[in-house]
Amino acid sequence: MSNQNFRSILTGSFSTPCADNPTVAMIEAAYRHAGIDARYINCDVKAAHLAAAVKGAVAMEWAGFNCSLPHKVAVIDHLDELAEAARIIGAVNCVAIRDGRLVGNNTDGKGFLASLRDVVDPAGKKVFMLGAGGAARAIAVELGLAGAACITVVNRDAAKAETIAALVRDNTGSDATGCPWSGKARIPDGTDIVINATSVGLGDALAMPEIDLDTLVKGQIVADVIPNPPMTRFLREARERGCTPLDGLGMLVNQGVIGVELWLGKTLDAGVMTQTLRDIFGASDAG
Repeated sequence: MSNQNFRSILTGSFSTPCADNPTVAMIEAAYRHAGIDARYINCDVKAAHLAAAVKGAVAMEWAGFNCSLPHKVAVIDHLDELAEAARIIGAVNCVAIRDGRLVGNNTDGKGFLASLRDVVDPAGKKVFMLGAGGAARAIAVELGLAGAACITVVNRDAAKAETIAALVRDNTGSDATGCPWSGKARIPDGTDIVINATSVGLGDALAMPEIDLDTLVKGQIVADVIPNPPMTRFLREARERGCTPLDGLGMLVNQGVIGVELWLGKTLDAGVMTQTLRDIFGASDAG
């Protein structure tokens, strides 16, 4: 009888549509690099089939899975426990399965925070954020938990910006304000970190959020959540003004690293994952 083990560890993602999700490529490349016998299966799961998919993952003894749109809120009804950040944010994108129990986490903001900490500690810093969607919500909460001094959220729908600000004020030690985004957004004096948390620029190297570039200040950290292209026009403009650009690749890669740590207790090589994505996107530093 063979002593070889032909059973791979199973992980993956539930979303719809799923065909354009590059996470499978970066994580499987890192699994191979680390010599881990694991698979990451990219599954197209319609909303009506989410409960069955979750039960299937438990039945097949998956180590865990990611949840992307449209399942980040709906999946909570199928979980046994939520981590603190996921509870505050009210959304889950990463589920670990431990002894049949499903533990939900949110790695969106954690991935951004890990990337940000490569260049600056957000504790005590003043943050200005564009957008009030799911990414903005997760990032704002994590920045609040990390001790940011204050977070200003601007959005076309000011009520959504204030909802995020209230979430930060009520659940962290940070101050936060929600403001309307009318015309070109102006960055307040004294801002340390500027974040584009909108989808503007995704797949379009020329698109840029409406912002008064003259209010950028040399030395500021300017971040974008857009992974493709990594060096967005917004980041290129900021770099030309002496700011430190932080691209969205780091956020995406760190989400993967954190997810696998939650599932397997192992740390993947972020460099391998980053290069895999750059190869897929055809990315260069020029954007």
